Amino acid sequence: MTEEEWLATRFEEHRPRLRSVAYRMLGSLTEADDALQDAWIRVSRAGADDVDNLGGWLTTIVARTCLNMLRARNRRREEFFEEHLPDPIISPHGESQPEEQVLLADSVGLALLVVLDALTPAERLAFVLHDMFELPFDEIAPMVDRTPEATRQLASRARRRVKGAEVPASDTDIGRQREIVDAFFRAARGGDFDGLVAVLDPDVVLRADFSHRRPIRVLQGATAVAGQARAGSLPGAVVLPALVNGAAGAVITLRGRPFAVLAFTVRDGRIAEIDAIVGAERVRRVAAAVLD
Repeated sequence: MTEEEWLATRFEEHRPRLRSVAYRMLGSLTEADDALQDAWIRVSRAGADDVDNLGGWLTTIVARTCLNMLRARNRRREEFFEEHLPDPIISPHGESQPEEQVLLADSVGLALLVVLDALTPAERLAFVLHDMFELPFDEIAPMVDRTPEATRQLASRARRRVKGAEVPASDTDIGRQREIVDAFFRAARGGDFDGLVAVLDPDVVLRADFSHRRPIRVLQGATAVAGQARAGSLPGAVVLPALVNGAAGAVITLRGRPFAVLAFTVRDGRIAEIDAIVGAERVRRVAAAVLD
């Protein structure tokens, strides 16, 4: 076995963890896979002759790659006013794969990714690597060109913002989640306003991402969201049950074409958050496992 073949084998062994780091950093499986590809090119060129901790070294290279991608993304946002919900991980209901379970460990729901997306790139890296993957600050500090103490402050600031956002903890019973989500769709199709309000938390938040450089639309409160859901029920729409970041959700097709993805956060038996991604091309890309 050549050195490059040995290194490629080791890289593949570490790929699930590296992909988890990249997904939490970037909020997109497509971008996470791009980051791993770029990282592998760097790894293969550098070699690992003088590396004592291969896993830590690979994590560092992937994290630096993701940090550069986040910084470039932020510059694009400033220039083109881009803002999007993160790409969810979608699978047919009841068919979550082992690799997806690794990616979604630690309850990385879409609601948490939305909050992480609001952090600065350096805050996100410090928070993800320390709080989610338990890397020490003296290893994280060189990645963001700060001292370990300054890096600790980055993670602390990020932690406060995550806690301040009050990301709702989802009920863990997937079967019960599905019952509530199904009740939501039945009420929406039937134009049952009271039925919609009954399954919504009084302070429910709906975020809708229509892409095409349009700002994310946010509605809050059961009355506003129920009115939108009742008015937005479309003839010819088909609801395909799905797991969206490990929780009960749905992929919507309209006259046979991909239309939307809906992610739900169910808390205390009611829907606390709804994240909607609308757009045929993006839905086709992120929901291929369900549409196929």
